[in-house]
Parts: sequence; structure tokens; C-alpha cells
Amino acid sequence: MSTDGVAAGLAAVRGRRALRLAIGTALCLATSFGLGWPIPMVAPVVGAFVLASVDRPLSARAGVGLALVAMLATGSGLLVVPFLRHYPSSGVLMTGLGLFLAFRQGLRGGNSLVGTFLAAGLTMVSVAGTADIGLALTVVAALVKGLLLAVTVLALCFWLIPEPAAVPAQRRPPAMSQSAADWMALRAALVVMPTVLLALADPAAYMPILMKAVSLGRQSCTTARGAARELVGSTLFGGLLAILFWWALGLFVHLWMFFLWMLLFALLLARKLFAGPAGRLSPGFWLNTLVTLIILLGQSVEDSAAGKDVYHAFAVRMGLFIGVTLYACLMLELLDQRSRASSSTP
Repeated sequence: MSTDGVAAGLAAVRGRRALRLAIGTALCLATSFGLGWPIPMVAPVVGAFVLASVDRPLSARAGVGLALVAMLATGSGLLVVPFLRHYPSSGVLMTGLGLFLAFRQGLRGGNSLVGTFLAAGLTMVSVAGTADIGLALTVVAALVKGLLLAVTVLALCFWLIPEPAAVPAQRRPPAMSQSAADWMALRAALVVMPTVLLALADPAAYMPILMKAVSLGRQSCTTARGAARELVGSTLFGGLLAILFWWALGLFVHLWMFFLWMLLFALLLARKLFAGPAGRLSPGFWLNTLVTLIILLGQSVEDSAAGKDVYHAFAVRMGLFIGVTLYACLMLELLDQRSRASSSTP
């Protein structure tokens, strides 16, 4: 086959994967909001992570197994709740250590989805449990239901848009060396931990910020050069898209229009995510932009349904997102400078 034919085939495969990601994310969003699930933004966020990282449909057995593992991973946050309530210093240290190990196992060749769920459990579930154990169980249920929905939608998307038989499965990135994995996992844990401390003051209000922090931690593990620039850029771009989405949705407010607009915005971002080596920005940039869009938009819909001032709440939330991201950038720059200085010392 000629070089042009190979390039055209790869472009077609990337187009199919982008379309599956867009359809799957929009379906997860419409289902969770349509059925009135608690914390409905969790399902499309989980769907985006699953559809961006899995290039083959999972069998029923594998899907249920992954859901069980995710339930155990997220439920692990419940074990930290008594320490955060009665021994805060020990609880915070245990949370930080758990985040380090969660990010590290993904960098060392483990399942990145399991690592993400473990990080979510150690942050969202444990922090929610300090306020109300019922809220913590609600977060666990939202994460597990979101994953089960994502796996189901993944199978549906592959049935609608199958992968060509001749296309080999994506190669998993090689595992990092132990020292490199330790360093990047430490960076990611330090990015997330201040948000955990902030959220302890009001767990219910800061739940979207925790989701954003976990996404930033995950992105900092996958982006080496220009990490700070990409973290800020993806957050700002996600906020801009959320404003445009909200304006477009206001033209005709309906669940199906919510689905169709998400399909359009997700498709635009997914095409960039799967652009391959030709892309100027990393896939993590586009995935974090999509996640930021979903969190901001989903919370605005919830604020509107509750009768809150959507624009004031959005401005406050966006300011917190930018603050968390700027802290993450500062932490990455300081740690990277120290790493370069130590490596250049004979």
C-alpha cells in the first residue's frame, strides 16, 4: 500500500474514534441528566476518559470486572474518612500517599482508568465523607454508575461505528523508569492536595473543583514539556467553550438540544485529540478541555435548576478553576526547575 493510502487509512480510523468519543460523551450526558442522577456531570466525564483511552469494546465480563474494581478503588476513600474526621493530619498524609501510589501505578504500566478512579475516591469520596457519609456513598454510586454507563455506551458506539478489522490495537505507552514515575507521581499528588485541603471546608460546594484537580493531576502525568502552558490553556479554552455552549443552549432549552450541542462540541475537540503526530498540542490538552467544559456546563445546569444565580456561580467557579490551575503550573515549574538543577549537578 502506498504512503498516501496508509495516511488516508489512519485518518479514517482517527475520524471514527473521534466520532465514537463525541457520540459516547453526549449519550452519557443526556442519560445522566435525563434520568436525574445525583452529580450527573460525573457520567459524561467518566465516559470521556473511557472513550479516549479504550480502543476496543469490552466484553460483559470485563466491563463488570472493571466496574467492581472501580467500586473498590473509589470505596477506598471511605477508609480515610475516620482519620480525616478525628486525626486530620494523619488523614491528609494518608490521602497524599494514596494519590502518589494511584498516579504511580498508572505511570508504571498499570491501568490508568483504575488509577484515576482511585484518585477520585481518595479525594472526592473521602472529602465528602467528612461532611456526611451519605454524600460519600452518593459520590461512589455516581462514579460506579458513570463507569457502567460508559462501558455500555462504549459497546454501543463500536456497534454503530466499528473499528476496521485490519487496524491493530493501540500500543500502550511503555512503562516509565521507577525514578521518573516516582517524580511525575509526586508532581501529580502535589497538584491535587491543596484542592483537597480547600474542599474540606465545604465538600458539597467544592466537588466540581476536586474533579478538576484530579483531571489536572492526570494531565500532569501525561504531559512532560510545556505542561504548565497546556494546563492553563486547556482550562481557559474549556471555560470559553462552556460560555459558548451555554449561550447556544439558551436558544432552545431541551434535553435533546443539550445532547446535540454536546455532540458538536465534543466532536470538534475529539478531532484534535485524535489528530496524531500532526497535532500541535498533546491529547491531554484536548481531553482536559473537554472535561473542563463538561464540569462547568453541568454545574451551571444544576445551578439553574436550583434557582441560583448561574452567572455569578460560574464566575466564582471559573476563578477557582484558574486559581487551581495556576497553582498547578507554579508547582510544576518549581519542581521541574529543581529536577533540572539536580540533574545538571555533577
